[in-house]
Amino acid sequence: MYAPKPTSRFILFSLLLLLLLTFLAPSLANEDVDDDIESLEELIALDEQEDAEGGHHETPSEAEFVSKAQRIVLELNNDNTKRAIDGNEYVLVLGYTPWDARSAELMPKFAEAATALKELGSSLLMAKIDAERYPKVAASLEIKGFPTLLLFVNSTSQPYTGGFSAEELVIWARKKTGVPIIRISSDAEASDFLKKHSVFVVGLFEKFEGSYYDEFTKAAEMDNEIQFVETSNAEIFKKLFPEFKPTNLFLGLVKSEPEKYTEYEGTFSTDGILQFLDDNKFPLTTVLTELNAARVYSNTNKLQVLIIAEPDDFKKLVEPLQDVARKFKSKIMFIFVDIREDNLAKPFLTMFGLEESEDPVVVSFNYSSSLKYLLESDTTPTSIEDFCSGLLSGTVSPYYKSQPIPDNKNMSILTVVGKTFDELVLNSHENVLLEIYTPWCITCETISKQMEKLAKHFKGLDNLIFARIDASLNEHPKLQVDDYPTLLFYLADDKTNPIPLPTKSSTKELAALINKNLKAQHHEVRDEL
Repeated sequence: MYAPKPTSRFILFSLLLLLLLTFLAPSLANEDVDDDIESLEELIALDEQEDAEGGHHETPSEAEFVSKAQRIVLELNNDNTKRAIDGNEYVLVLGYTPWDARSAELMPKFAEAATALKELGSSLLMAKIDAERYPKVAASLEIKGFPTLLLFVNSTSQPYTGGFSAEELVIWARKKTGVPIIRISSDAEASDFLKKHSVFVVGLFEKFEGSYYDEFTKAAEMDNEIQFVETSNAEIFKKLFPEFKPTNLFLGLVKSEPEKYTEYEGTFSTDGILQFLDDNKFPLTTVLTELNAARVYSNTNKLQVLIIAEPDDFKKLVEPLQDVARKFKSKIMFIFVDIREDNLAKPFLTMFGLEESEDPVVVSFNYSSSLKYLLESDTTPTSIEDFCSGLLSGTVSPYYKSQPIPDNKNMSILTVVGKTFDELVLNSHENVLLEIYTPWCITCETISKQMEKLAKHFKGLDNLIFARIDASLNEHPKLQVDDYPTLLFYLADDKTNPIPLPTKSSTKELAALINKNLKAQHHEVRDEL
């Protein structure tokens, strides 16, 4: 039985795939609804009637608000799913299970988004289904991960690709249901909008027509994450974007962070606007969470630099780090990962062999080459800036894991680590039979025992060395192995082309292969002389 090697490419993209599947797995379709929809509409109507009558209402608690919001979301089951989806132009379905922590975190946000969309007059039906309680419906809808979100448009599904806050859910849903831009015409509308939105793109147009406006509209439709706003009133625009510089045409991005207002200065085109958003939509330093992980990992147009640390340690860095991030914001994305969050931090630490680290760790990944990099000096704003400059200039060397250099004195089989691979294998003048294994490999133990017998059998042969390396803890750019165990025979006169030996052979067969290659090598040398 073979296990795949945890190369940087394999582990990194396995991690990203797992996260993407967890958050973005396709979902939901099929089965019956009338009574539930009627009761839902009755409930909404009753709430509106009470509000209109001005009845006495106590200030609702957060729990009461969540409970009311949850009632706006239709609960799907075996009987109503098909009718709900077929009977509505737009249905956004959440597939969940009661035991899933991410589902529990997302559900109140989903309910809050449903409430906001109802208040905005959206025709979108928000629905959810307990995949554990209704497994057949869930299976028919291809629900495989939790939470799962899927939008049905006239009964045809498409995956959800937005963020996971209530605001992001609302923005994505409105864009997909025909409202990509909000038009603001009064000071009151602007004030109300600012209470609800912390991140948005705002455009000032004398008239809502022409080629520039068309490009703005196309960008709004193509972007899935950020609310677009438009106005023709300069005073209203200034309320939304206080750093406004008077002009007939203006576009800016507003965020809730130190760099709050960013003016668009590029060519006024759809591609230019979308690139501007890609370069600026994230904070100067993004805090990685389980809910935003998919968006962060998918933003591969930039080099990513991760600071993995305790929150208290990060607080000491965050202010000066903002200045560093600002210098590189179009080329590097800075991400903070709480080292206490095992699900987020541990996969990265494992890739670098730093699972036991208690100090801040700064790492980077190049998605095009699958190489990884580690800041090996003290973590300071200056060292991080130098590290980033080196990444962009190509002067920082890729990082390869290595155990500490072991003492191989009097050992019949040498232990090779990443730091000694060149010395003991590639640059040695002896023939080297190298066993490559991992602790989790089921069949590696058999090969290890055979290596012990072979080392004993060939003891005293000066030009033959037996060695082994744990590939889970050690890496080298010239050791690229996909299966375990692997046996590679490095002949003294050709270390660039190791000979793979079959790992399913008997000890006797392996000994014969070793002898055969040694004799062939000796014959070639003798012919050269």
